[in-house]
Amino acid sequence: MWPVPGVAQVDRAAGPLVRPYTMTGGRTRPAASGLDMISIVVAARERVDWAALEPEHAAILRLSRRPISVAELSAQLDIPMTVVKVLLGDLIAQGDVFTRAPTPVADLPELNVLQAVLDGIRRL
Repeated sequence: MWPVPGVAQVDRAAGPLVRPYTMTGGRTRPAASGLDMISIVVAARERVDWAALEPEHAAILRLSRRPISVAELSAQLDIPMTVVKVLLGDLIAQGDVFTRAPTPVADLPELNVLQAVLDGIRRL
C-alpha cells in the first residue's frame, strides 16, 4: 500500500531507507505491555498536532481512525511488528490511541445441547 505519506520509502535494491532502530530511538520493547498481533488499535482523538509527531506515529494514527489490528498496521506500513508495538507504546502513553483485545469468538455449544436441538427437530 505504498506510498504511505510520511513513512520511509523502500529502495527495492537497498531495502528500507530508515532502519527500525532509528524509528524507535533504539528501543526494542514497547512501553505498553499486553500488545499482541491481534490487539485492536483505535485513535483516541479527533484533533492531533500532526507537526509534533514522527512520520511513523502519524501514519499509525491515520490508519487507526477505524479499528485496526497491530498485524494489519504492520502489514500496511511495511514496518516490522516489533517496531509497530514500540511506536504504539509511545502513542498509548501520550493518550493518542486506545488498544483492546479482539472480541472473543463465541464458545461453541456443547454437544448435548446440539443433540437436544436435533432430537427436537426430528420430533416435529
